Amino acid sequence: MSLPNNFRRATRDQIAARVAADIPPGAYVNLGIGLPTLVANHLDPVREIILHTENGLLGMGPAPAAGSEDWDLINAGKQPVTQVAGASFFHHADSFAMMRGGHLDICVLGGFQVSETGDLANWHTGAPDAIPAVGGAMDLAIGAKKVFVMMEHLTKSGESKIVRQCSYPLTGVGCVTRIYTDLAVLDVESAGLRIVELLTDLSASQLSEISGVTLLPALQ
Repeated sequence: MSLPNNFRRATRDQIAARVAADIPPGAYVNLGIGLPTLVANHLDPVREIILHTENGLLGMGPAPAAGSEDWDLINAGKQPVTQVAGASFFHHADSFAMMRGGHLDICVLGGFQVSETGDLANWHTGAPDAIPAVGGAMDLAIGAKKVFVMMEHLTKSGESKIVRQCSYPLTGVGCVTRIYTDLAVLDVESAGLRIVELLTDLSASQLSEISGVTLLPALQ
């Protein structure tokens, strides 16, 4: 379909704020590498959401102010982070035991593709020059109680990242709970993908058309 010019879409920070709004107080949460790291900057400290990073920190805070970085304190993506009061440090193996043992309430991951049945591909595009780096994504995708995927809806070439079936190597099968893009929030249901909220002035039918899958209407 031909997209209208200058249609509204959420910024990366707006997507991050939308994800943050859905994380309940007291939740233990892992934020994946890339776009999901922005979520930390939009969490209300009063709600006591505890952030985990697989390189061994529980109690991660938002990104530090420019000039105050401590490069001994980083997340799994090697970005400088802060720690909150009561934070703890532990061995990498203990961190993965937390992930694999079902101790995380939510993980927020980036995505290359998400299928209409909730399959996730987020670690390798299959391109010959791509560097495979699955990291802890597979452990998070199957270990967390809920998996939120945060990504832009379309690739730079205009192809939908929402697909009927993933063509990239899978990270997890049927693992995704909710998808957040710059155009919409979508829930993965047994009947397919349901629109929770439109973040664009495109109509639901237009969004379905550019997504290449039939999106179920929002519940009233």
